[in-house]
Amino acid sequence: MTIDKGPSPIVFRLDPGSGVPTYLQLVQQVEQALRLGHLQLGDQLPRVRDVVAGLAINPNTVLKAYRELEHRGLVAGRRGQGTFVERTLDRAGLREQADLRRSLNEWMRAASAAGLDDAGMSALFTAALQDRHKATEPEGRDGRAEGIA
Repeated sequence: MTIDKGPSPIVFRLDPGSGVPTYLQLVQQVEQALRLGHLQLGDQLPRVRDVVAGLAINPNTVLKAYRELEHRGLVAGRRGQGTFVERTLDRAGLREQADLRRSLNEWMRAASAAGLDDAGMSALFTAALQDRHKATEPEGRDGRAEGIA
């Protein structure tokens, strides 16, 4: 027995100027929705024909995205019914997310006051994430983090 939860809680949007392939944009949006709690176990992704009609893209592009999500173990297709969320991604609780978002908004106000635009803030945030990853990578025999040239 399948309980119909109604329309999918996710609506896809594309950024043609991003340089990210269309199918990966769809994959990333599903992953983000899972991380933020907008998609839950059992939720249905939009039907392929609805995505194709809404975004005017090739059905194979949507199918490729859904196959990638299946490969990652996040969704599963059910013949004749659609594609459903099978696994969620780790995420902070709603209260923690709200606190972190508030802190991030304060940081963005300070960054804007310091003269950074959106692209500058994104670059700084990305650099900080990379620093964080470098700091947690295991060191190789020569004392440098492995995988770092």
